[in-house]
Amino acid sequence: MNTTVPQHVAIIMDGNGRWAQQRGKIRTEGHRAGAKRLPKVVEALMAAGVKTLTVYAFSTENWKRPEAEVSFLMGLIPQFCKEQTEFARKHGIRLRVMGRMKGLPKAAQDALRKAMEETKDESKFTLVLALNYGGRAEILDAVNALLADKTRSGEVTEDVFRNYLYAPDIPDPDLMIRTGGEKRLSNFLLWELSYAELYVTDALWPDFDETELQKALDAYANRDRRYGGIKGGKE
Repeated sequence: MNTTVPQHVAIIMDGNGRWAQQRGKIRTEGHRAGAKRLPKVVEALMAAGVKTLTVYAFSTENWKRPEAEVSFLMGLIPQFCKEQTEFARKHGIRLRVMGRMKGLPKAAQDALRKAMEETKDESKFTLVLALNYGGRAEILDAVNALLADKTRSGEVTEDVFRNYLYAPDIPDPDLMIRTGGEKRLSNFLLWELSYAELYVTDALWPDFDETELQKALDAYANRDRRYGGIKGGKE
């Protein structure tokens, strides 16, 4: 395995609204442009040798946005699933969802489940959509699931706890990219990002092209990942 290439990349796709406003358009046009950007980034990651991408598509806090914007985003989910399922199957991509799916509109839930079912056997790449997702919510849901599990006993280790997270079979991200320039995690993958390398770019998500992605991958390749240890095992 080439350790200079991250196997799992996570992205906070920030800046859609600002992208639209800078062009005199309504915010929803930025979200539409952002949805079109995602398949291009997936193709570029696959070409680079990355195996998994998790994107922050809609957070548990995003319900606070204007009703019209939230409604547009919820309506975008079935459309996205319909358009991307064929793309996913053509390229060997498995679609997954993490988050509180039951809190999404039924049409969105149905479309997501259909997309996951139709791509479940693909194995070249995994695209995880974090929808109605929050890092704190995931940890709380895991705690409650663990407490409700009467089949287990004994000490709760990190490995045990991991089994109650939304996607325990997916390795933690190696690299987290945030577009749009903000320097915060925004409640994204709080457990899973513990040792991820962080990369922030001012590029807005709809402008995050192959050149911008390569900058992030190059930065990752030059990082020294020590997981709390020291380089070369020496002082």
